[in-house]
Amino acid sequence: MKRSGSLFFIALGIFGIINTELGVVGLLPAIIEKYGVTASQAGMLVSSFAFIIALFGPWMTLLMSGWNRKRVLVGILALFAVSNLASAFAPIFPLLLVFRIVPALFHPVYFSIAFVLAAILSDKERVAQASAKVFLGVSFGMVLGIPMTSYVAEQFSLEAAFIFSAVVSGAAGLGIYLRVPTETNDRKPTSIGAQLNVLRKPMLWLNIAAACFILAAMFAVYSYFAEYMGQHLNMSGNMVSMLLVVFGASGMAGNWYAGKLLGKYLTRTTLLYPIALVVCYILLYNAGASLMWLIGIVVLWGAVHTSGLIVSQIWLTSEASEAPEFANSLFVSFSNLGVTIGTAVGGWLIAISDTGEIVWGGILYATLALICIATSSGLRAKSKVASVVDGKQ
Repeated sequence: MKRSGSLFFIALGIFGIINTELGVVGLLPAIIEKYGVTASQAGMLVSSFAFIIALFGPWMTLLMSGWNRKRVLVGILALFAVSNLASAFAPIFPLLLVFRIVPALFHPVYFSIAFVLAAILSDKERVAQASAKVFLGVSFGMVLGIPMTSYVAEQFSLEAAFIFSAVVSGAAGLGIYLRVPTETNDRKPTSIGAQLNVLRKPMLWLNIAAACFILAAMFAVYSYFAEYMGQHLNMSGNMVSMLLVVFGASGMAGNWYAGKLLGKYLTRTTLLYPIALVVCYILLYNAGASLMWLIGIVVLWGAVHTSGLIVSQIWLTSEASEAPEFANSLFVSFSNLGVTIGTAVGGWLIAISDTGEIVWGGILYATLALICIATSSGLRAKSKVASVVDGKQ
């Protein structure tokens, strides 16, 4: 029970952080009106957050790698709570931007430690499932963060929406303080140099590239979900909203099931993931006028799409077990890079052709991910064979 509660509050903290990162998307109209800024200026609240994560994530994690894990998590959530409270009452837009940038520096640190603690708090054979439970915070944040924050703003005020995010982060921090066992803090600190040594592994870089390509493949299409459904498939706004809910619900189920598969068949599941995503895109590209058929495709797509998060995270970190927090920070940074690349390519395809063609960007990056995974798998198999031969000699 104690471990279950620990994972719940760790996941709740991730929900609070994702809600802070993405929830502001639903608040942009209110922010534009309150501060008298342009849409592109308001968009900096989103883009600057992602840029800070990608640029500083691994290095902030390295700097804090010797610190007490539990205190770091509680401190970061306290910072997010204070930042959201300050954002609620920011008198000018530049100050609001500052209140966004400061917590973004610590976003990857929380993620990195969260996945390490999930592994520590679980039996060895259930590590992937524990990561899947923590990833539920990501799924809920991505699916519910924007509509929930937007709903609070519409029903009450912009200030109330920021306060809501502050309460979530504060509650998660308190839960971690009370429920995460103290024994997780007992460890021998790993030097920064030793952690940086993992960057010398060719297979790690292949796994990093695979994770980046997987996220690019996911978001080259998903970033334009509403446009694709509305413009290419002629779905109404209400129908698009319903399909998004279906997508999110199936995504949470897919994330959980992927965690079970990864725990048993890591390499096989990772190899099959890009293929499954390509199948989804081919089905989506050939979706006809049948609503039931489209719903079925969205259910499958949502399950496969969201499971890409845990597949890429487990695959990347499997090659750097001696520096788990640094490896997780690399995942956070390069996954954000993948999201940026995929979204840009999807937008470029829409600009030069048609909304329906974005699936080809997703297929391209899924193919590149498959090549990296297959190459890394081959090198790993050769390394195991060489180790067995050396052992016999």
